[in-house]
Amino acid sequence: MQRRQTTKPEVDDVQQVRIHGPGDVRVDDVAEPDPGPRDALVRVAACGICGSDVSYVRMGGVAGPGPEPMCLGHELAGVVAWVGSEVRSVGVGDRVVVQPGMAELDRIGNGAPQGGLTPLLHVPEADRRLHQVPDALALDVAALAEPLAVGMHAADQAEVCPGDGVAVFGCGPIGLAAIATLVDRGHERVVAVEPSPARRALALDLGAQAAIDPTVDDVWDALASLHGSAPFMFGPTAATAAFVEASGVDAVLSDIVDHAAVGARVSIVGLHYAPVPTSFLLVLMKELTLRGSIEYPPRFADAIDLLMRRDLRGLITDRFALEDAPEALAMLERSRDCGKVLVTVDPTLR
Repeated sequence: MQRRQTTKPEVDDVQQVRIHGPGDVRVDDVAEPDPGPRDALVRVAACGICGSDVSYVRMGGVAGPGPEPMCLGHELAGVVAWVGSEVRSVGVGDRVVVQPGMAELDRIGNGAPQGGLTPLLHVPEADRRLHQVPDALALDVAALAEPLAVGMHAADQAEVCPGDGVAVFGCGPIGLAAIATLVDRGHERVVAVEPSPARRALALDLGAQAAIDPTVDDVWDALASLHGSAPFMFGPTAATAAFVEASGVDAVLSDIVDHAAVGARVSIVGLHYAPVPTSFLLVLMKELTLRGSIEYPPRFADAIDLLMRRDLRGLITDRFALEDAPEALAMLERSRDCGKVLVTVDPTLR
């Protein structure tokens, strides 16, 4: 059934963006991929830069420098160039996105030998990782599927019910993806909390009820004004029922615990690398639910379906060529105003 190519595509050079140490990112020439019978080769059209990529650059790897340079890139879409003899779900020429992370498999671009910031990506276990992209969805937009799936899962973990007030702290791409998911599901009381004017504007464009500037406004007074107040023995709180913590700022997580209403749910998707001081007395007294959120909903393709329903191209605010990927990473490190930073690997693939 599937279109096959028995010989692997010929390539002059395979480039790969890799981390060689803290702050040391290079575009290297690397060996051609050597896939197996259950694998595929994908010509990469576009690959997003993630905040976790920036953290890896800062540390020199997933958990610091390793014995080999670390390959980067896990938010990507492209076209299948070759499939192994045992691959059944995709064929040569199919437009696909890659599900990089799976619990029992190496995570592409997150410490695995492969990374998506390359023209030709080796995808192990292709039947499990590759998801077809409809022809109506441009590949650069399809590259949003992975971060959208992360934000979607964060929204799921908050267990938002109809009529709930929701606050999303941090409107980088993951927080914005959570907002897009919640609005798509019909939730009308979603509030963004974000210091960047550009990111607040993106949140409002996605359909957020309001966007609070925490550098100017008292966040909790503003949420009480929008969502009403709820009683607590130490004084009333905002009645916000669910939170998505996507900022990664330690003080924000502590602040949510201090000010959340009784019974509130908190989904934590922002990266907190250090221990966060938290009042577990308040967690107990308020019967709060604190839940981590990592990776994706059970059906990764739900993110592709959402990209088909809603035009989320506006999340892409900055574009770079592959050779400029180190500059893209540096820009994301210093800027808090951008949305999704996208590396165009092959502009001929659309």
